[in-house]
Amino acid sequence: MKTSRGIDRTTEPDQYYTRVDAAHVAPLWTFFKEWFAAAPQPEGVAHLWRYDAIRPLLLESASTVSTDEAERRVLVLENPGLAGRRTVTDSLYAGLQLIMPGEIARSHRHTAAALRFIIEGSGTYTAVAGEKCYMEPGDLIVTPSWAWHDHGNESHEPTVWLDVLDVPLIRFFGAGFSEHYSEPRYPETSPPLDSHYRYGRNMLPAGFRRQSATSPIFSYPYARARETLDRLKTQTEWDPCHALKMEYIDPTSGGPAIPTISTFLQLVPQGFGTRAHASTAGAVFCVVAGRGRVTVSRDDVHSELDYQPRDLWAVPSWHDLTIHADEETVLFSASDEAVQRKLGVWRERRA
Repeated sequence: MKTSRGIDRTTEPDQYYTRVDAAHVAPLWTFFKEWFAAAPQPEGVAHLWRYDAIRPLLLESASTVSTDEAERRVLVLENPGLAGRRTVTDSLYAGLQLIMPGEIARSHRHTAAALRFIIEGSGTYTAVAGEKCYMEPGDLIVTPSWAWHDHGNESHEPTVWLDVLDVPLIRFFGAGFSEHYSEPRYPETSPPLDSHYRYGRNMLPAGFRRQSATSPIFSYPYARARETLDRLKTQTEWDPCHALKMEYIDPTSGGPAIPTISTFLQLVPQGFGTRAHASTAGAVFCVVAGRGRVTVSRDDVHSELDYQPRDLWAVPSWHDLTIHADEETVLFSASDEAVQRKLGVWRERRA
């Protein structure tokens, strides 16, 4: 029999644990091994979401709910090991967002920082702090904490992107705020790509002083990132665990583009198989191009997942990850490594 606080009263005198429960205290010895385990014990599991299976459901949502009703029309990637928590890993939220031709998703802001990784569509924008960032497949758009942002589709086709936010972390700290702008769109304050030309060309405006912990660049175009990978793949020794992996950074500090979320673009050449790599960071991956097989392992449990373009998968903390590319593969990934590094708790294990 257990008390209301989950204490098993069968192993000690019932009266003692009843008094403990009534005093709203809990004996550490009943959960010490759970809280101070020898290694991380994430609740999330390895899982792959087939984009081709989710896309029809996402398009159907357009006739089910409007952007006015939904605020943001998103299907959340809920990890099977985290049922009811609406998160993709123990500390990250992720979802697929849809905006249809002619639609506008109204301007709002929140303390959670966000990123958009574009999966399909063209001619759609995210406006961040009044700067329009037009989006193409593979582009990364950063939305800093407490920055006004809205979306608009000026094309004739639907646009879908991957949202990743640090909402679980903000909720854990009890630091969540949100606010709507008085109009559907925040006023334009600068032309498209203005921040890139000011801060992203190895130059800074004279007298520049950092006002935020987040990168002042909002848009990281895929075309430039892919050019980098293509140039380096013939000039770089392949990392046994990652092949060729590059991190998106804040060019004014050299740190991560988002203070709490690390973001990467990775190329695995055809026929290459990575060695096992584990870290304490939970991560979500999106396949930009290529086909192959990913294996996620912990102890004697192995999950083998075949991937194709636009598929997504989750890797929990301290699980070994290996990738075998049947075709040249490009992967985007986002994880909580950035905040773990700041806290001094990030670890990795390389085979």
